[in-house]
Amino acid sequence: MLRQVLHRGLGTSFSRLGHFVASHPVFFASAPVLISILLGASFSRYQVEESVEHLLAPTHSLAKIERNLVDSLFPVNRSKHRLYSDLQTPGRYGRVIITSFRKANMLDQHHTDLILKLHSAVTRIQVQRPGFNYTFAHICILNNDKTCIVDDIVHVLEELKAARSSNRTNFAITYPITHLKDGREVYNGHQLGGVTVHSKDRVKSAEAIQLTYYLQAINSLNDMVAEKWESIFCDTVELFQKTNRKVKMYPFTSSSLKEDFQKTSRVSERYLITSLVLVVTLAILCCSMQDCVRSKPWLGLLGLLTVTLATLTAAGIINLTGGKYNSTFLGIPFVMLGHGLYGTFEMLSSWRKTREDQHVKERTAAVFADSMLSFSLTTAMYLVTFGIGASPFTNIEAARIFCCNSCIAIFFNYLYVLSFYGSSLVFTGYIENNYQHSIFCRKVPKPEVLQEKPAWYRFLLTAKFSEDTADSEETNTYESHLLVWFLKRYYCDWITNTYVKPFVVLFYLVYISFALMGYLQVSEGSDLSNIVATATRTIEYTTAQQKYFSNYSPVIGFYIYESIEYWNTSVQEDVLEYTKGFVRISWFESYLNYLRKLNISTGLPKKNFTDMLRNSFLKTPQFAHFSEDIIFSKKYNNEVDVVASRMFLVAKTMETKREELYDLLETLRKLSLTSKVKFIVFNPSFVYMDRYASSVGAPLQNSCISALFLLFFSAFLVADSLINVWLTLTVASVEFGVIGFMTLWKVELDCISVLCLIYGINYTIDNCAPLLSTFVLGKEFTRTKWVKNALEVHGVAILQSYLCYIVGLIPLAAVPSNLTRTLFRCLFLIALVTFFHCFAILPVILTFLPPSKKKRKEKKNPENREEIECVEMVDMDSTRVVDQITTV
Repeated sequence: MLRQVLHRGLGTSFSRLGHFVASHPVFFASAPVLISILLGASFSRYQVEESVEHLLAPTHSLAKIERNLVDSLFPVNRSKHRLYSDLQTPGRYGRVIITSFRKANMLDQHHTDLILKLHSAVTRIQVQRPGFNYTFAHICILNNDKTCIVDDIVHVLEELKAARSSNRTNFAITYPITHLKDGREVYNGHQLGGVTVHSKDRVKSAEAIQLTYYLQAINSLNDMVAEKWESIFCDTVELFQKTNRKVKMYPFTSSSLKEDFQKTSRVSERYLITSLVLVVTLAILCCSMQDCVRSKPWLGLLGLLTVTLATLTAAGIINLTGGKYNSTFLGIPFVMLGHGLYGTFEMLSSWRKTREDQHVKERTAAVFADSMLSFSLTTAMYLVTFGIGASPFTNIEAARIFCCNSCIAIFFNYLYVLSFYGSSLVFTGYIENNYQHSIFCRKVPKPEVLQEKPAWYRFLLTAKFSEDTADSEETNTYESHLLVWFLKRYYCDWITNTYVKPFVVLFYLVYISFALMGYLQVSEGSDLSNIVATATRTIEYTTAQQKYFSNYSPVIGFYIYESIEYWNTSVQEDVLEYTKGFVRISWFESYLNYLRKLNISTGLPKKNFTDMLRNSFLKTPQFAHFSEDIIFSKKYNNEVDVVASRMFLVAKTMETKREELYDLLETLRKLSLTSKVKFIVFNPSFVYMDRYASSVGAPLQNSCISALFLLFFSAFLVADSLINVWLTLTVASVEFGVIGFMTLWKVELDCISVLCLIYGINYTIDNCAPLLSTFVLGKEFTRTKWVKNALEVHGVAILQSYLCYIVGLIPLAAVPSNLTRTLFRCLFLIALVTFFHCFAILPVILTFLPPSKKKRKEKKNPENREEIECVEMVDMDSTRVVDQITTV
């Protein structure tokens, strides 16, 4: 009883609101436009978010804490002399992979000379600044001898060239560790790719070589010069390739990911314009009829304008509050399109049900009372689900910002639908009541006058006047609308046909089977190449790196951050045990081998050990380059202690799957918790992978929980709680199917797809809630009758918004970007699966599942008696048969 009272009370409130809007249409039409224009002027403060790590790396990440600890122990400049990928932080750098179109050996004389020539060209790059020209020597990372640090593979190639010049044949390159002529061991696993080896790891050939040039970025000026140097570096490499077409080069810099991420917005512009044109065209057509008075083409355009104004207002607020734009915002217009257009089409559908002899204010009040309650509840669902995603519980900044901006846009869309679109409905209502043309606003002549006009004139001004219809007839003048006519005359009878239902149920079982198959194969996508444009340096470089340099994982720093008994034999064995199974490039193992060669016992007292350790590293050339990997501290009596140390581990990987590195991180993390030695492991890529699965899934989980909570709470507000039961089951079915099919369509569970899934919850509720509400609240007659009635009342609005939405999505499929590819596939699946449930699954299932309907029972009194007509039929055998025709 209380629910019915609340339902009627809210309906009455919206009815009064509609009457108030209809009484002041000019104000409610102009105010949203003025607000949007004023806030839209804030685009002068338009800014772009440049930090990809800030957007896509988990905000609360253990890897970030580990990075700070590593930076405090081992400064970045002192860490670059090894150049094993990126040891601590990428910083500023330029990188290039050189390979051949014919899979040639890049270590032969021709290609060796070519690579060294490229290296020389890179080191001669100049960045012109007022008063000074910066070269690589001015901004490079310096070695201990104040010379620029370059990749060890460059020294290998120089020694190889020198050996060929002197006709020496004893120079051999081993893989993945080789020796230089000064006795140093260098790791080349990430500098030689596609390697073929002889016995004893001697390199026979290599299909690719990678060079890296690290730059200083210690202040703003230095960082600016380094950024400019990166840009010139890419141009230099591309120019060098044009003159050497037999080789293929893949340049990449620290700025490439940021530039390629934002490039999606630029390459999407013309496709989004095409999408807008198509949506405008179809929205106008969906609201048009042959009846020139009752046709509402302007309302289709104004509905889209309402969504646009709300989006513009939200963008203005974002700019004023210091928000920064990023490419994930491309999804917000489509979120608004699905929700906003359906709300406007639902209002237009309610308008068709009002009586034409009513005043415009009364018709507007009836529209608000009929449609705004469900639209308010679905808007509240959007605000709650996206609001939870915008909360601090969300650990991915891009997801949090997207949800926050979506909330603002949806809130203003709701206000603008009430005000701007409501007032637009009032103006078109007056035009209709005055029998004016819906497009040209000219008074439509009466039929007798039109008969004297040409055929084309009569066609343009076709209309049905109220006096043309007898009072006894109950014909709805809007039934000539194509979609209304199609649903009422054909589709509703067909989908509820007894012979069609089994095929629909069978089709649903097939749908569930394929969805389950995909659901069991869901994988998290933490690869950053999934969010950039396709024809970019990032994609080309990543593809080449996975092809040629996937034999070994990125170098992982193994940092011991406590003072342990290094002189103790058992401690040494413990440390080596933890690194077992990896390619070890560490001072510790090298030093132990050195001690064994000198036949020195490793069980020396602490003081003797540390003195020998320090003297050996500082005086022995073989270990001089390891001296920076140990931190000494002096104590009383000039005793030296080792307070921290590090080694570098490289895991052998046979496949190119990113999951392997994630599993490796988890394994090493578990070891650090159970080991006797306090250590951490770190690589810059860990910042993006650390707890990514839980971070990216949290917004979806929180939104699902909030949606269930809101559905439970609103059960006390809606007229029947069974509506929410059906709604929950429908949302679960749609989300399950979308997740399964998007996996089969090669879409991973990443930041973009999770945001789409959050939107999918609301999109399903948007379309299914009015349909279920009309069916559940229906009394008397049969389930089939009320299924047909629900489709007739709400099916047109669902179909109109669906067609406009799909047409708007189609150009998105052609955008050359992985981000928009994910966006298109997820949104397309959400729309398709929801449409399938609205027009097939629910209409069939509701005909034989609760709630039950009471059949109409009429009293058999003399006034209601029906005459029985008896027809005498004669068959071929002259046997008389009486067929009794009755009405049930």
